[in-house]
Amino acid sequence: MPTVRIPTPLRKLTDGRPEVTVDGADLRTVVANLDAAHPGFADRVLDESGELRRFVNVFVRDEDVRFQDGLDTALSDGDVVSIVPAVAGGAC
Repeated sequence: MPTVRIPTPLRKLTDGRPEVTVDGADLRTVVANLDAAHPGFADRVLDESGELRRFVNVFVRDEDVRFQDGLDTALSDGDVVSIVPAVAGGAC
């Protein structure tokens, strides 16, 4: 099963756990199963059309899924999925 690294802002949905193991052969299934186990998770990472929110970056095997197959990116046992919220800011 893939392991999902949970960013600090979303850990309240996973009872504070920084990583969870979730069953799924692709990222879309993993997000659905994560949401089933931790309601509200999908709302935080997916937009109204069911695609990744533009300010949420997801990496599988250290590669951005936007350069792979997006939510259809295939996963294998032992893969690590990292969810990284985009950070904006700068000096005024």
